[in-house]
Amino acid sequence: MARAVVLLVAIGCSIDDGVRPGPPPPVVVASAVTANPDNVLAAVVTARARFADSVAVGYGLAGAALDSATPAVTTLANSAAVPLFGLAPETRYMLRVVAYGGGQVAGGDTLTLTTGALPAELPRYVASGSDPSPGYVVFAAALYGLVIDNTGRVVWYHRFLNGPGLNFEAEPTGRYYARPPTPDRTDLEPWVEIDPLGNVTRTFGCAGGLQPRFHDLIAELDGSYWVMCDEMRTMDLSGLGGVANAQVMGTVVQHISSAGELLFRWSPFDHFDITDLDPASRTGANVNWTHGNSLDLDSDGNLIVSFRSLSEITKIDTRTGAVLWRMGGLKNQFTFQDAGALAFSFQHGVRLTAPDHLLLLDNLGDPSGSRAERYEYDAPLRTARQTGSYGSSPAVTAALGGSTQDLPGGRTLVSFGPAGRVEEYDASGQVVWRIEGNAGYVFRAQRIRSLYRPGVGSPR
Repeated sequence: MARAVVLLVAIGCSIDDGVRPGPPPPVVVASAVTANPDNVLAAVVTARARFADSVAVGYGLAGAALDSATPAVTTLANSAAVPLFGLAPETRYMLRVVAYGGGQVAGGDTLTLTTGALPAELPRYVASGSDPSPGYVVFAAALYGLVIDNTGRVVWYHRFLNGPGLNFEAEPTGRYYARPPTPDRTDLEPWVEIDPLGNVTRTFGCAGGLQPRFHDLIAELDGSYWVMCDEMRTMDLSGLGGVANAQVMGTVVQHISSAGELLFRWSPFDHFDITDLDPASRTGANVNWTHGNSLDLDSDGNLIVSFRSLSEITKIDTRTGAVLWRMGGLKNQFTFQDAGALAFSFQHGVRLTAPDHLLLLDNLGDPSGSRAERYEYDAPLRTARQTGSYGSSPAVTAALGGSTQDLPGGRTLVSFGPAGRVEEYDASGQVVWRIEGNAGYVFRAQRIRSLYRPGVGSPR
């Protein structure tokens, strides 16, 4: 009883003196680790911790120091699930939960995890380079969406039943996206959104029953997205060197809210003419009129769209749908300076790198082979000037597909599509990283900085 009185007096004195006891230290009550069934290179650690604001996991090879750590995860109702990514296959690890709270740190029990073997059919790569940018490279291959490190080691993968399609990409939402094919090519094939643990978190597509195109997507943080869609119309092209009942496919662009509401729609049938297409390409029963293959948003909120069949880049007003300008192709409105004739054709991977600056893969415009090219343009004056050009050696021609990505320091990541090369160039055009050998058809390659939040803070 006397000890209780002394304790109460001490507490009372501390309150009277304006000094209150600090928060209790965090306590890790329990923890467990579970292998990820989707990906043997990942796992999930679950933890219960009292008085903790967040928890992380320290880990390392069995018998060695815990020299790696995950990002911290905020606790909810005293619990948290912490993902681990980038593990090695068939390897034994030691792990320990670390809890943070009130400026204090506490550790939990030591856990063990032995990772499984990689799938036998998973593609393997080797990469090299004297000075690659930090991070990882994302692309689609065979049945998988893949992430490799700068040595070419696969550090993340997700297997699709029928493959991801040619395009597998990360967006600023921190998720991966693909538009996988279905066995029945006549049905609608929606986009899927996948979290880093391989869970499909959303499927979505085009409004009006149109078929989504796999070539590109803009997923916004509010859940809305910009998507390209195929619209087919029957047209009489007999007077233009074609057939009377030609099936003409045009690329529609839609902006759709997270709730599925159509916010914006643009169709080339309302703004372009069939004669914008080269005459030799409009003679058959099926006419691939525009072939939209990339989307980007300008700093003014308007769209930049690449139309491969037209060899044209178009800027579209996202309020009115008006065509603001057309660069390249038969309806070109720009004078190209210091680049001779029109400097690109059948382009892919068009990206804005800054206001009035474009980066693209010129698939067929350069007789020396396909090249990534940078342009600076003046829209009011309708002038454009090539400011950089990067090509593989020996030269390759990517008749279709391929991508470009602007990286910090003036660097450029380029995929040459079916030519089977993926390379990173420094600002002077020197190769600083590449996938060795033939990488296969890489429609789009993209650098990310983190496996935990892919695409966040990274250029598209």
